[in-house]
Amino acid sequence: MTKEAILDAAEAVLSEQGTQALTLNAVADRAGVSKGGLLYHFPTKDALVREMVARVIREFDDLIASYVASYGGDAPGAYTRAYVEATFEILTGEARAYRRWSAITAAAADPEQAEPLNEAMRRWHGRDPAEDPDPGLAAVVRLAAEGLWEVVSHDPALYDADQLEALRRRLLDLLES
Repeated sequence: MTKEAILDAAEAVLSEQGTQALTLNAVADRAGVSKGGLLYHFPTKDALVREMVARVIREFDDLIASYVASYGGDAPGAYTRAYVEATFEILTGEARAYRRWSAITAAAADPEQAEPLNEAMRRWHGRDPAEDPDPGLAAVVRLAAEGLWEVVSHDPALYDADQLEALRRRLLDLLES
């Protein structure tokens, strides 16, 4: 059993049963490993949650970076366009990974566990205004994407694929103005 599979099992427990159900026993059962096997990789529940949060941040950072490169790297507005594209990939991707995000956000409710996520939010949203032709509009677009992610994490069926694509296109079109 790999660490990734244990993390997947923990996310499934959170997504399906909520934060109260996240116990090392429940994760070990879901992952099909002994509690000792789980403890080998994650000696505490805090260590498990910390790594779940770190993985989500890494994955989103990697998505943003891949889109930044496709938008010309340091070109004006590239970061905000990449942020929108990465968000919509999370919302519409095969794994529907937004469930992971909402589950981990809930798990990281204590201030110590939430700090890495808070730092990532400061990095994602506290951009240098000179990076965008219209910094205010760029902030509004990033916040709209963030809000959509939050809404869809609570009700995945609220928007179908066509509606999400129309929203993605509209946010990107706003950046062209």
